[in-house]
Amino acid sequence: MNDLTQPGLAAVPWYQPVGRECELFEYAFRNRLPLLVKGPTGCGKTRFVAHMAARLGRPLITVACHDDLTAADLVGRHLIGDGQTLWSDGPLTRAVRQGGICYLDEVVEARKDTTVVLHPLTDDRRILPIERTGEELRAPDDFMLVVSYNPGYQNLLKSLKPSTRQRFIAISLGFPPPAIEERIVVAETGIEPAAAARLVALGGHLRRLKDHDLEEAASTRLLVYAASLMVNGCDPLAACMAALVEPLTDDPDTAEALFEVVRASLDE
Repeated sequence: MNDLTQPGLAAVPWYQPVGRECELFEYAFRNRLPLLVKGPTGCGKTRFVAHMAARLGRPLITVACHDDLTAADLVGRHLIGDGQTLWSDGPLTRAVRQGGICYLDEVVEARKDTTVVLHPLTDDRRILPIERTGEELRAPDDFMLVVSYNPGYQNLLKSLKPSTRQRFIAISLGFPPPAIEERIVVAETGIEPAAAARLVALGGHLRRLKDHDLEEAASTRLLVYAASLMVNGCDPLAACMAALVEPLTDDPDTAEALFEVVRASLDE
């Protein structure tokens, strides 16, 4: 199955639950609570949010946060065109007006003075003041704010302020247990279960090297990439080099060590 749709639910991106995350997301939505999704790179945070937005029948507006993201990028700004000045809503404002789900991906990448604009939306007021137009938008019941970040990247310079964190309920996602991860790799790519099992076992070996030789662990996403290459005829060793070794390091010695792990795992 490679159409990324959940069986029985047309147009809903396929997602394999690991715990009670889907149930908790629905509780948050029904109770008009903002949600923080934590987890390592490539564990399925974005797919999870897309799945839940479709499942709840709400439009999803995603913002990839970065160092230069300003409050105006989220809320909106005046633009000059055709000899007149017009107001243009930002993605956060559009989501509030539409009653959709606004997803701020890797929110800690945004400047701290930018995230302050979220505060009135994440308490009992649920309002978005727009200073430049004088509006004060009240979020409808079907608006939801979801943010995500990778705790592995947290440091003193990039972290959520306590005053921001405590405005959200939180869900932690990790890499799935092997049996579930094998199911995900098969569902995403159509690879044979035995080959998926070998890839997942290899991913486990590589993850044990994190914090020793690697800054980031081999993600479920990378396992899916490797399986996709293999299904389309790529040699397994070459597929794993391209999808599991080269994306994880630029250091030649580390790459050689990872290559040996890959070769030993594939020969098992």
